[in-house]
Amino acid sequence: MGFFTDAYDLFCISLVTKLLGRIYYHHESDGKPGTLPPNISAAVNGVAFCGTLAGQLFFGWLGDKMGRKRVYGMTLMLMVLASVASGLSFGKSPESVMATLCFFRFWLGFGIGGDYPLSATIMSEYANKKTRGAFIAAVFAMQGFGILTGGVVAIIVSLAFKTRFPAPAYEVDPLGSTVPAADYVWRIILMFGAVPAAMTYYWRMKMPETARYTALVAKNAKQAAADMSKVLEVELQAEPEKVEKLSQDQGNSFGLFSRQFLRRHGLHLLGTTSTWFLLDIAFYSQNLFQKDIFSAIGWIPSAKTMNSLEEVFRIARAQTLIALCSTVPGYWFTVALIDKIGRFAIQLMGFFFMTVFMFALAIPYNHWTHPDNRIGFVIMYSLTFFFANFGPNATTFVVPAEIFPARLRSTCHGISAASGKAGAIIGAFGFLYLSQSKDPSKTDKGYPPGIGVRNALIILGCICSLGFLFTFLVPESKGKSLEEMSQENEEDGGAAPGYDSTRTVPV
Repeated sequence: MGFFTDAYDLFCISLVTKLLGRIYYHHESDGKPGTLPPNISAAVNGVAFCGTLAGQLFFGWLGDKMGRKRVYGMTLMLMVLASVASGLSFGKSPESVMATLCFFRFWLGFGIGGDYPLSATIMSEYANKKTRGAFIAAVFAMQGFGILTGGVVAIIVSLAFKTRFPAPAYEVDPLGSTVPAADYVWRIILMFGAVPAAMTYYWRMKMPETARYTALVAKNAKQAAADMSKVLEVELQAEPEKVEKLSQDQGNSFGLFSRQFLRRHGLHLLGTTSTWFLLDIAFYSQNLFQKDIFSAIGWIPSAKTMNSLEEVFRIARAQTLIALCSTVPGYWFTVALIDKIGRFAIQLMGFFFMTVFMFALAIPYNHWTHPDNRIGFVIMYSLTFFFANFGPNATTFVVPAEIFPARLRSTCHGISAASGKAGAIIGAFGFLYLSQSKDPSKTDKGYPPGIGVRNALIILGCICSLGFLFTFLVPESKGKSLEEMSQENEEDGGAAPGYDSTRTVPV
C-alpha cells in the first residue's frame, strides 16, 4: 500500500497540470486556454522527483543506521501530511499558489523517496530465496494500481463536477469554460493520496524489524529468532555463535567507500545505478507527458474545443486506458515470471523491446499522426509501457535489494533509486522542451522551439539501447540467498547466520 500511494502521488499531478494552467494562467486575449509557463510546469512536474531523490539517499542511509521498521513509519506520516498540504496550497497570486504547491510536493517526494529502499529491503529480508523476486516485484507492481487509481479518481471527480457545473467549450466562452468550482477538482485529486497511506500506518507499525537486520546489523540473534517465530508461527532457535563469528570477521566489516566494497560490489553498484538512471529518463518522459503525446497525435481533442473539466476527464480516461491495458499487466507478468526466467533475462528483454518500439514509433512518426493510424500509435505506445514494466522498471527495483550486504543494503538501494530519480528529473524537465515542435508557431505558449516528438522518441530509443548494454554489469540473483549474493558468508560454506537452509527463511 505504501507503493500504491507513492505511484498515485507521483503521477496524479500529470492529470491536473492542464487544469492548473486554465485556472491560474488564463488571459482573456488568448485564442488558446491558459497553460502553465515552462519554468512553472517543469517545477510542478519535477519538484517531487527532487524530493524523492533526496529522500532515497537520506532514508536509505537511515534505514541501515536505525533499522528498517523505525524509519518506515516516518516516511508514511510525511506522505500523509504532505498529500493533504498539497491540496491546501494557498496564495494571493498564481505564482504563490504554485510555489506553495511545489514546496509541499517536495516534502511529499521526500517521504516517497524513503519508501523505495525500505520497502524493497524489508521485503527482500523477509522473503525466501525461491519466491523472493516475485514478492519484491509484487510490492513494486502496486505502482501500476496506484497509476490506475489516479486515473479513476480523476475521472470520477471531474465527471461529478462536470455534471454538477456544466460549462461551454473554451472557443464558445473562454472565461465561462472554467467554472470557479474547478479549483476544488485538482485539490481533491491530490489530497486523496493521503487516504491509502493513513490506512496503512497501523499495520506498518505492528510489523517487527526484519530478522536479517536484527541478527546481522544489530547483532541480536535472540530477538531475530523471536521476531521470526512470531511472523512464521513456528518455534525457531537462535544461533548467536554464528552472529558472533560474523561480527568478528574483518572481511564483513568494510564500509561503502572502502576498497573492499569497490572490489566486491563496485561494478554491481555501477550496473544498478546506470540501468535505473537510463530507464527512468525514458519511463518518466513518457508517463508524465503522455497527455502531450496524445494531444500531438490528436487522440485528445484540441484544448479550445473543451471546457476545463472535460479536458481533465479526457486526459484521465486516456491514462487509465494505458494503465489498464499495458502498465498493470506488465508489472504482473514480471511477478509471475521473475523467479522462473530470472531478473537478467527480463531486464535485457525489456530494454530490447523498449528500444524496438521507440524506434518503431519515431521513424515513421508522420505515418502515425494520420487519423486512420492513431489507434496503431496508441497500441505501439502501450507496448513500450508493457515492456518497461515487464522489464527494467521492475527489475531495477528488485536487484539492488538482493545483491548488497545487509548493513549496506538499504543505502545501496537508496543510491540506485536516487540515480533513477536523477533520470526521472532529466525526463520531466527535458522532455517538456525537447518534444516541442520545430515550428515556432506550433509550440506551446512560452516554450522555445524544440526538436519535435519524433526526434525526442529517437533519443529515448537510444537511451534504452544503452540500458540494454549496462544490464550486463548486473548479476543474476535468482535462486540464491541474500548472503550468497552479498558474499557475507563466503568463509562459512554458504550457510547464513541465523538462517535455516531447510526452511529457506531467515530466522
